[in-house]
Amino acid sequence: MPGFTVRTADQLPALLQAFRKETGLTQSDVALRLGVTQQTYSALERNAENIGAARLLKLLGILGVEMVLDKPVPDAAPASGKPSTDKPSW
Repeated sequence: MPGFTVRTADQLPALLQAFRKETGLTQSDVALRLGVTQQTYSALERNAENIGAARLLKLLGILGVEMVLDKPVPDAAPASGKPSTDKPSW
């Protein structure tokens, strides 16, 4: 599966559901492994902005997904490929 850029919590529910289905797990399966009820997991999958980092990492592990953090490089070089010598205008 290709990498996905996630910038907001609103993007997580669809991805979590897709990853779960790809692994062939039901919400009940994941809930059992996560140590919560199926209802709690269902709510978590729908409202991912409420999930803490530790629980998200555990969930991703259950789903066989790895989190990679990356800092995008700003597009500072002009079209010529040479570094810009312009000073910021702030």
